Amino acid sequence: MDGSAKQQQSLRDGLLTRQSVPPRLVDGPAPAQADIDDILAAAVCAPDHGAIRPWRFHVIQGEALNRLGDLFVEALKKREPGAPPETIEKEQSRPLRAPLIITACAKIDHSRTDKIPAIEQVVAVGLACQNILLAAHDKGYGAMMLTGVNARDPHVKAAFELEGPDEIVGFIYIGTPSGPVFEKERPDPTEFTTVW
Repeated sequence: MDGSAKQQQSLRDGLLTRQSVPPRLVDGPAPAQADIDDILAAAVCAPDHGAIRPWRFHVIQGEALNRLGDLFVEALKKREPGAPPETIEKEQSRPLRAPLIITACAKIDHSRTDKIPAIEQVVAVGLACQNILLAAHDKGYGAMMLTGVNARDPHVKAAFELEGPDEIVGFIYIGTPSGPVFEKERPDPTEFTTVW
């Protein structure tokens, strides 16, 4: 098998074996800086109509995970002033479930929305997220993209310098799998496909 065929086989295997690994199933160590650099290099290779590059990535690890927890608590208290202590504690600890989070944001270029609508720019960031997940998988890390109320919360979005139609597309939790990851059943693509 020549190099090109091996590369194709490797890509196919990566696409077919990647799966989301919940944060409760990952631990340290976090990816090394060289791995983070490679993962982000893969992210910016995503399809991007008009070369707008709407993605903004925020790498959060170490003490910054606690600061993200503080932000989630602030947002919770604005949404629910009477939130019980156990809910506050859950929000505070939410980012601590993995040693690394990459927050992927869509910074919409409003001057281009006549030809490249905001949804296309958000989709480009979604594709970048898929590349992050695939690159993390390729390097042996477990990863999962989560959203939830914090991804849509105005207070959280403002902390990432987002406004108007800008979006937090996902919080990608990444770490080293802490145990076996059981392969999930894959759907049959023919169930979702028609031939015109």
